[in-house]
Amino acid sequence: MNSTVTDEQIRELASTAQPYSLVLLSWTPQRHQDGAEAIELEHQRRMVSLRADGVIAILCPILSDTLAGMAVMPATENHARQIMADDPCVQAGMMTYQTYSCLGFPGDSLPV
Repeated sequence: MNSTVTDEQIRELASTAQPYSLVLLSWTPQRHQDGAEAIELEHQRRMVSLRADGVIAILCPILSDTLAGMAVMPATENHARQIMADDPCVQAGMMTYQTYSCLGFPGDSLPV
């Protein structure tokens, strides 16, 4: 750590926190069912569309055999659950999801 952060800076940042939902998607044994490639493509299309529409603020596919990805949504946890319940991979039993209420700091972004 090279940056020195004061108590005042911590309090100032904390005062800007906003509610978000974190969604973790996990693969199930049904990942390789018949037609899985087409279902996964529709999942990807939907997730990228939700990102383009601002429903997903940060979208991160995860390169793992167990975790499929994560998303940060500017939505309540209940709303995030409703959104994910309609996902093609979830409906096909290829993925499950967990949602968590969290706080984030508007303006944070991934480095280019």
